[in-house]
Amino acid sequence: MNRIKEILKHQGRSQAWLAEKVGKSYVVVTNYCNNKTQPSILVLKKIADVLEVDVRELLVSTKGK
Repeated sequence: MNRIKEILKHQGRSQAWLAEKVGKSYVVVTNYCNNKTQPSILVLKKIADVLEVDVRELLVSTKGK
């Protein structure tokens, strides 16, 4: 799972804005934000760069589960 939606909300940015910045459709980014699909590692890194966060901040830890 990822925290893209949460970070976008915290930054006051929209999914449409992110879609434009990473070159993906709004539907694809919405699926990422709703955890219906997960971005590839390369796309996740690009999202982190656009949002100016460490890629680890986008991920939900599964350690200990």
